[in-house]
Amino acid sequence: MTAPQLALARNAAEAALAVLPTSRALFAADPLIPDESTVIQGQAVTARFTGAASGEVVVVVGQDLADALRESPLGELDLTAAVRPALEAAARVFGPVVLDPGQLMDPEVALSALAAKEGAVAVPLRDEEAMHAVVALALSAWPGEDPAGGLAQQAPRMAAVMGGGRGGGLDMLHDVEMEVSAELGRTRMSVRELLSLTPGAIVELDRAAGSPADLLVNGRLIARGEVVVVDENFGIRITEIVAPGAE
Repeated sequence: MTAPQLALARNAAEAALAVLPTSRALFAADPLIPDESTVIQGQAVTARFTGAASGEVVVVVGQDLADALRESPLGELDLTAAVRPALEAAARVFGPVVLDPGQLMDPEVALSALAAKEGAVAVPLRDEEAMHAVVALALSAWPGEDPAGGLAQQAPRMAAVMGGGRGGGLDMLHDVEMEVSAELGRTRMSVRELLSLTPGAIVELDRAAGSPADLLVNGRLIARGEVVVVDENFGIRITEIVAPGAE
């Protein structure tokens, strides 16, 4: 690979690092060919992208992040969703692209599959002592030079700003986006009853009118509140925080 292509791969890794949950301040090391030296204990998420460029990106995270997501106070969280912003940031260094949903894989399998592709490159993310994550890429056609401006030039500065001051444990999950849902009530219906539903039909729920609605994160009850209207949109005014395990 040419020097501009290697620099672009490093920019992609720095862009990913800027939005990757970590328990340490990391930096992007020199790019290299994916092999056994880039395999760490943890989990890998791989995704293909198409658009201004076509290829595949792999983000390998350490076991500490995988454990933190699995043992979150909110219940087990989706590692693929947590890592997706980093996948998107790396791919978008090459221009506007569309990223597929991504797939969780064993790090050795993911990096071995990528290494079999021509022009594959891996960028270790490390601190002064060890490697803690990896961003690897393979493009069907690499750009011949760094694009002027845009995210590729901003990424090192973003990584420097966002990489410092990170704590361990739950702190690394603070920027992970999660889906929050409100539930007014539930009911059980037979298949016959479901198939008989028509516009205008009323489904009775198991909750009295005026009862608080449930607020759920990742399917786990975390709070209750009353339904309000905010600028013509529904909202929930929290009235009770549910202690872990009390639901």
